[in-house]
Amino acid sequence: MTLHQFVWLAVIVVIGINLRPLLTSISPLMATIRADTGLSFFGASLLTSLPVIAMGIGAFGAAALTRGVGETRGVALGLQAIALACAARWFASSGLTLLATALLAGAGVAAIQALLPAVIKQRFPAHVPLAMGVFSASIMGGGGLGARLSPWVSQSVQSWHAGLAVWGLPACVALACWCGLTRRGGAGTGGAGSNAGRAGAGTARPAAASAAAAARSFSPWRTPRAWTLGLYFGIVNGGYTSLVAWLPAFYQQRGVSVAGSGSLLAAMTVFQAASALLLPLAAASFRDRRPWLLLGLCAQLAGVLGLIVMPDAAPLLWVGVAGAGLGGVFSLTLVTAMDHSADHRITAQLVAFTQGVGFIVAALAPLVAGVVRGWSGGFGAAWIMLAGCIAAMMAVTVLFSPHSYSRWL
Repeated sequence: MTLHQFVWLAVIVVIGINLRPLLTSISPLMATIRADTGLSFFGASLLTSLPVIAMGIGAFGAAALTRGVGETRGVALGLQAIALACAARWFASSGLTLLATALLAGAGVAAIQALLPAVIKQRFPAHVPLAMGVFSASIMGGGGLGARLSPWVSQSVQSWHAGLAVWGLPACVALACWCGLTRRGGAGTGGAGSNAGRAGAGTARPAAASAAAAARSFSPWRTPRAWTLGLYFGIVNGGYTSLVAWLPAFYQQRGVSVAGSGSLLAAMTVFQAASALLLPLAAASFRDRRPWLLLGLCAQLAGVLGLIVMPDAAPLLWVGVAGAGLGGVFSLTLVTAMDHSADHRITAQLVAFTQGVGFIVAALAPLVAGVVRGWSGGFGAAWIMLAGCIAAMMAVTVLFSPHSYSRWL
């Protein structure tokens, strides 16, 4: 990679760190927040589910956002929304206000997650698995920081508001880095593609016109494979949203402290970050991603089964194994979606649709787990349902043969 690409990748990492603390900073402080705001288990689960729903709905608007303001301004608007939502949590005095900040932050994350993959596809055409792996790892790493630092800040300042609001600061740093980079280097997807187009204008115009027409005619809404990818992404990530929302509460119920349960969640996200980077790299030289997807799903299933069968025996092992599976499959599913077409315009539509459907589906998981927890008094039934979903996705993985890409699109 060139030095310029390394700079782009560094800024993408800074941005990615901001996409999960709004979720993971909530769960270790959930008991304190519920006691102070009077939220029920269902209402508390909405603090995790609403941002994920916003991510899904917002992803569907990625094409319109690209046409309206472009990738550069769209990412900047997303960072502004995250910074504003986190800062507003300093003043949040009710559950309703917290839910409003969750929606705003989720909309900001949706814009960034939908627009950056197209930038990555064009800025790193020869290193897509590496760049997507680094981006996914930064997302997971940010989640770990949220789970670990928010309880510490809350305890230091003696205010759960501070533990949530502090994440407005790194969002502002990311915004400054993005604006500085794009002001100097041009729009996210305009530079390389435009230069290539001008260089081959004489001979490439018919092919470019044909590709543009194909991109305009492509509709993920009418493509069965797009729906399959979206549901797959959503059900797999339902494990992430469920564990982010309820893993600390699960272990607090078993006598672990707030800080200790937050550390377990942080440890899970560390393994997620490592796997989100390493699994796509391991799969990079293989056109068929299915064996690596199955490997990640097996790890996730093993971790969840550990939580069911003997959660107190080795909690760090179970959350680590589950986290490794979650992180690797998250990033590799997006790489698999990007594999379906060499055209970044079609890729952008497909990845946005995959995330749109996926995040809406994933948002349902913590809601169901919260209802089951309130009904049964424990999380065992929720973990069993999660294990069943993972097993089902292992069967679906077989469908993603590279030979099927062109047929389905």
